[in-house]
Amino acid sequence: MRPNSISTTAASIGGAVLILISFAGGLELGTHRAVAASASGAPAGVDFSPVWKSWDLLNKNFVPAAVATSSPIATTTAALNQQKVYGMITGLAASLNDPYTFFFPPTENKQFSSDMSGVFEGVGMEIDVKDQTLVVVTPLKGSPAEAAGIKAGDQVLKINGQETTGMDVTAAVKIIRGPKGSVVTLTMMRSGWTAPKEIKVTRQVINVPIVVTTKRPDGVFVISVSTFTSNAPDLFRDALREFIQSGDTKLVLDLRGNPGGYLDAAVDIASWFLPSGAIVVTEDYAGHQTNIIHRSSGYNVFNSNLKMVILVNKGSASASEILTDALRYYKVGVSVGTNTFGKGVVQELFDVTPETSIKITVARWLGPDGFQIPHAGLTPDVQQDVTDEDIKAGKDPQMARAVQILTGVAPVSATSTATSTHQ
Repeated sequence: MRPNSISTTAASIGGAVLILISFAGGLELGTHRAVAASASGAPAGVDFSPVWKSWDLLNKNFVPAAVATSSPIATTTAALNQQKVYGMITGLAASLNDPYTFFFPPTENKQFSSDMSGVFEGVGMEIDVKDQTLVVVTPLKGSPAEAAGIKAGDQVLKINGQETTGMDVTAAVKIIRGPKGSVVTLTMMRSGWTAPKEIKVTRQVINVPIVVTTKRPDGVFVISVSTFTSNAPDLFRDALREFIQSGDTKLVLDLRGNPGGYLDAAVDIASWFLPSGAIVVTEDYAGHQTNIIHRSSGYNVFNSNLKMVILVNKGSASASEILTDALRYYKVGVSVGTNTFGKGVVQELFDVTPETSIKITVARWLGPDGFQIPHAGLTPDVQQDVTDEDIKAGKDPQMARAVQILTGVAPVSATSTATSTHQ
């Protein structure tokens, strides 16, 4: 399966975010391609002499502030040279001023691969850079971050007292992660607050439930999808089987807090509701290569009896936005909640060496209507917010509004008669 546009995106990674539980989605991944080293040397018209002069000056003059005397000089020199190479690639990617384009050295590359597996260690939230600010895309359900009161859209101003201004996602992840049981202090700012607040979060091992089903007593069936992993299509198919066997005809697809993941997973899920050949999303390469159109496989098992509401919020990014946009466009369901994250670009993950990779923004997401997913996010058909007071009181006005739309009456109870989790 082709990962969705890095959503964070190997595949088209749709969510551009790294889960700090050990995503970063959550990334939407584009097609994963190995990159062969260029044998042609420097590109024509580019003067690389300043690079090599700087390299030579560093080699001849640099004295590290602290030297590990227990290590042989040759080993230390080799390590420094490799670090300089990685630093040059990191700076090259950063020079594009794109928050979704960056280099993964060996440790971070291994970390990213681990993030896409669905089992993490850390605080359980996904972050991204938006408008030059480190922002929480979503705290994962049941995570330490959620328990600590962190919400989608919160700004991370400091990590353990260190300013995050100008910090990229990879650097932030390295600081926030840590061993189970340790504590990280985050200085957060939220819309409506008059001043930042410090929030302490205890890191834990987090096993993310990908798909959760709930059969409500009011005849509404809920399928919650937390992220689009490679096995999400199979888990979603099992959830749909439960829905059909329940005899219910009213469905809530809960994509709140879903940061994205594999594009193919979102397209496959859309295929259960759309006719064969219907455009789900287009990857627009702005003339650099032929656009890629992703179409429904046409499972399309439901008839006009199906009534659906899609729940979204600020934590719904990338592949979540793609799926929501398609289902709304073809009038399969009504969206309820708040504006989504606004991840309208595609990243691809390229191998640089066997141990490293580089994630590059290569295209834009265009919905079935031909328009890019807006930077401000998708505006739901029905706006419904959730306040801090609602959360403290254990209320879910967005779910209540969805049930009201589907049944015509306000929900009597939010208690489910059966709940199952698919991992």
